[in-house]
Amino acid sequence: QVQLVESGGGLVQAGGSLSVSCAASGRTFSNYAMGWFRQAPGKEREFVAAISRGGGIIYYADSVKGRFTISRDNAKNTVYLQMNSLKPEDTAVYLCAAETTAQAIRDKGANYWGQGTQVTVSS
Repeated sequence: QVQLVESGGGLVQAGGSLSVSCAASGRTFSNYAMGWFRQAPGKEREFVAAISRGGGIIYYADSVKGRFTISRDNAKNTVYLQMNSLKPEDTAVYLCAAETTAQAIRDKGANYWGQGTQVTVSS
């Protein structure tokens, strides 16, 4: 079992930047690929980004490519999502996820989830 806790959400104006983090505990962090999803009110949860266990493989949703950057620090058991050029449509609860591979996160979802952190982008 791995426990995930997100932090760093908040309110930002359109065009601004925000970084969210996810701290993992319970199992060896470097054994898991990590990812970020988001869910806006009334919408389905959607994939945002995923990173492999060693950080060498990264996937992004087309909607965030070029604006968001996922990274991880295995020494700190933490995965990050740096969000730049934010748009009002990026407003959502951002959830951290852990799974065996980054491709599995991108294509199927994950077995382990955090509780989410709210990101609100004002126009």
